[in-house]
Amino acid sequence: MRAEKVFAGMTVLWMVFLGVAGCAGTSPTADPAAAAPVSTPADPAAASRPVAAMVQVSAAPVAVAGAPPTSAIATAPVEAPSDYFIGPQDLLKVEVFGVESLNRSVRVNSRGQISLPLVGLVQAAGRTGEQLAADIATRLAKDYLQNPQVTIFIEEFTSQRATVVGSVKSPGVYPLKGRTTLLQVVAGAGGTTNVATGTAMVLRSEPDGMRKMRQYDLEAIRDGKAPDPEVLGEDVVHVETSGFKATAKEIMEFVLPFWLIAP
Repeated sequence: MRAEKVFAGMTVLWMVFLGVAGCAGTSPTADPAAAAPVSTPADPAAASRPVAAMVQVSAAPVAVAGAPPTSAIATAPVEAPSDYFIGPQDLLKVEVFGVESLNRSVRVNSRGQISLPLVGLVQAAGRTGEQLAADIATRLAKDYLQNPQVTIFIEEFTSQRATVVGSVKSPGVYPLKGRTTLLQVVAGAGGTTNVATGTAMVLRSEPDGMRKMRQYDLEAIRDGKAPDPEVLGEDVVHVETSGFKATAKEIMEFVLPFWLIAP
């Protein structure tokens, strides 16, 4: 009897699926064509390096309400990305080898500057860690130290962030550590869920102040049929949800169990 009951339940469930599919088939589908690749900002001219300068980054997650667990964000120290540009509110740790009194953590102010002993205000925003380290070392060598070695650690990435929402397993706000692509951002958010459509929309502020939406086909990118675009700071990435898949999932989770246990 129970086998007959399960068979009957599956038959009804299949009929419901067909009805949902018929309704879904009448709705328009989004154009899966990917937008043109996004151009990256030009790398500013590298600062002169008359003295030794070193840079390393220690990744630390941004504390954001509702953000995913820190395990989803890289926490192990990594080499400073050569294409990451420091921005306002980034927390930097400056170390001068052999001179502990000059070591300190400083946050980049709204004007993009940091204040250090002996050298005063230094422009940090818009520079890579290597360029900033070279500039500080040059200033110290001019009047105070012989061949100083400066190390820059980026303790908090707060200026370059992207928001990931929609059908991903861990939606939230994520720091961008250097050049980051769309697939990397989605993977950092735990990947797509089983109700995702395979289409991602990227909302971005343009230089003219307007916000424009770009559409990308994640399946085509994964298969190498379309380029993996770069995600920029303050982008909002939305992975679309399939209405049909979401409805089918609800039926599987709620309707079928009640049918099977009914007397």
